[in-house]
Amino acid sequence: MKWNTTFDSWNYAGKIMHNKYMKTAFMKSFPVMCSYLFVSTAYGLMMSEAGFPWYISLIISLTIYTGAFQFVLITFLGSNTPVITILLTAFLMNARQSFYSLTFVSEFKAYAKEKMGFGKLLYMIHTMTDETYAVNCTLQMENAQKRPVMLRVAFLSRFWWMCGTVLGGIAGQIIPFHLEGIDFCMTALFITIFLDQWQKTESHISALTGLSAAFFGLLFFGKNNFILPALVITSFLLIMMKNMKRKKTDGTI
Repeated sequence: MKWNTTFDSWNYAGKIMHNKYMKTAFMKSFPVMCSYLFVSTAYGLMMSEAGFPWYISLIISLTIYTGAFQFVLITFLGSNTPVITILLTAFLMNARQSFYSLTFVSEFKAYAKEKMGFGKLLYMIHTMTDETYAVNCTLQMENAQKRPVMLRVAFLSRFWWMCGTVLGGIAGQIIPFHLEGIDFCMTALFITIFLDQWQKTESHISALTGLSAAFFGLLFFGKNNFILPALVITSFLLIMMKNMKRKKTDGTI
């Protein structure tokens, strides 16, 4: 029975890779591949530079799979950071992704009713990143065709990230010199994300709030402890401002 189950799993994976939806998913995920391979390779290099073997990087990518926090986690792992700080930071940094799935509630409900739907549902929720969300929002097709493509976009995007992670981890162990300065790619990543969001939004209140909270957090808590307080302060202020705006719109204040 166990061998039959294993065979069925591999057979199902093969069907995912070779059916008619894979070509569409590959073309849609190609831009994701271009970015993920470079960023995840840098992540693997940084993990190697921090003293971690490539398979540790791969395990982290398999279980956590959130690029920005994975870079932050490198610092946490090397500084004996309390577990509670790591958990809260991960939650606050990635809380926005919890709302991405709300856009695709109908698609996810349909998956839950189909054969093997629950497994697909959990996988798609776990692999819903900024990039896969953006790709899924551009899919212009019927739901019956859209759902299989969404699943394969999630699968391929995660595959690109893991490939880059392994490539960077192995390269970091082979390269015969220190990669001093490679950690700046994390700073560059956050700057790029910040500038991209700045250009896409008309109101910059959220960005300025985050910058101010980070500045005061750095000033009062120091460079090794400011991230969590800054995230908490930013989240609190944004929630307060949103509630005030809603009350003002409703005419209650």
